Amino acid sequence: MWSLLRSNRAFRRLFSAQLVSYAGDWFATVAALGLLLDATGSDLLASVFWVAQTLPTFIMGPIAGPMADRFDRRRILIVVSLLQAVMALTFLLAGHGMPWFVFVAQGSITALGAFFGPAAQAGVANLVTAEELPTAAALMGATWGAMLAVGAALGAAFTVAFGRDAAFLADAVSFLVSAALIISIRQSLQASRSTTAVAAPMRPIRDSIEALRHARRHPTILALLGSHVGFGFGAGVVGLLAVLATMKFDGTDAATGLLLAGRGIGVLIGPLLVRRLARRGIHGVLLACGFAAIWYGTMYLFVSIVPWLALAFLGVALAHFGGGAQWSLTTYGLNLTTPDELRGRIFAADAAFVTLAMSISLVFAGAVSGIIGPSTTIAIIATVSLLWGTVFLILTRTIRADAEAEVAANAPAPLTHEA
Repeated sequence: MWSLLRSNRAFRRLFSAQLVSYAGDWFATVAALGLLLDATGSDLLASVFWVAQTLPTFIMGPIAGPMADRFDRRRILIVVSLLQAVMALTFLLAGHGMPWFVFVAQGSITALGAFFGPAAQAGVANLVTAEELPTAAALMGATWGAMLAVGAALGAAFTVAFGRDAAFLADAVSFLVSAALIISIRQSLQASRSTTAVAAPMRPIRDSIEALRHARRHPTILALLGSHVGFGFGAGVVGLLAVLATMKFDGTDAATGLLLAGRGIGVLIGPLLVRRLARRGIHGVLLACGFAAIWYGTMYLFVSIVPWLALAFLGVALAHFGGGAQWSLTTYGLNLTTPDELRGRIFAADAAFVTLAMSISLVFAGAVSGIIGPSTTIAIIATVSLLWGTVFLILTRTIRADAEAEVAANAPAPLTHEA
């Protein structure tokens, strides 16, 4: 891991850009959730905030994917980061008597991020060698979790010490730093292709359908997408963490930050623990995805019944060992099985479907929690996740048996260049 970061300057800068951007995001998230709950006291609106952090990705997916495949991915990342810095400043309006601007700011940042994710994920395979790809995928997957853990914890402390407006300003600055790091990358994030292919007119709907047809013809890709979507339906529990911290544990922004930090620790460690499984091939990836969903559901059942904040923190962290592992393995599997000219669209479709599932789960969680309480709602969603993991393992038995042959026949040729 450290040797890859030391030796591959281009990947190190992309990794660092994502790291800084996510850190700023979680500074803003803790402050925004605290502001929203103080202003409204609504379980539903707290969950709707998470919808604003997910649903725009689904809406923008048909445009973001084709753009990542047809235009310069590096330029996309730079422009998006600069625009996100501007939109982060609109959080400041929420703190001055207009709390609904929380949704405007977060929704705009997420919509722009829908272009960042596919371009960055699709470009990783062009910055590293085939041997480095499992480690690179694990690091990129762990980045989000690392900054959730660090950003949420520091964000809570920063917000308490300096105020919410300062946290929102820090978010804007993080996007500027991210843009500067990406500008410094000189290596292309695209595989070599003809000028005609790059210059062909973009047809968002048709281009996206082309990618989905490719996925339908390849059961392994379809299974990886299905695994991610199933995980999305279990994500409603995340929208209730702030509610759980404030209602069940009588906490403040610091308690919310602690539970979000637990989530981040899990997402950080999970991908690093399963790197060896990735090296065992796509069969191991699919198997681990099913067991990760079962583990995630089981741990959130534990969270729903524990009486103390410290135990809830532990349960959230353990749950997201599974969530982080599943996310990282899915990303690696899609990189391994998808050709470069379709990779941006496949990642955009993956992000679109999983965020739609997450949005549905989050709205359900917020609405039901207001009726039966956060603990019971978490238990219901956790049970759904546990059952989905079991069903996934049953449905993919045949696919796992044939997966290696399919990957060998259809995967893009491995990179052999020196990074």
